[in-house]
Amino acid sequence: MDFTEKARIRLKNWITHNDHHQEEYEMFAKQLEEVGKNESSGHVRDMMGLMAKSNESLGKALKALE
Repeated sequence: MDFTEKARIRLKNWITHNDHHQEEYEMFAKQLEEVGKNESSGHVRDMMGLMAKSNESLGKALKALE
């Protein structure tokens, strides 16, 4: 397996890994809201937006390997 194929696998794994974290963050943000910690929840949601952008960049990196 050459480096490019290894890079594809790594990028796919990172994207999947980040997607799973997004699900956890969403649940956590909702839990924070349920106990009235809306400001904290908002910061978690801000971070979720940044992570989504990160995954977009990883996806572009993956596509660029084609």
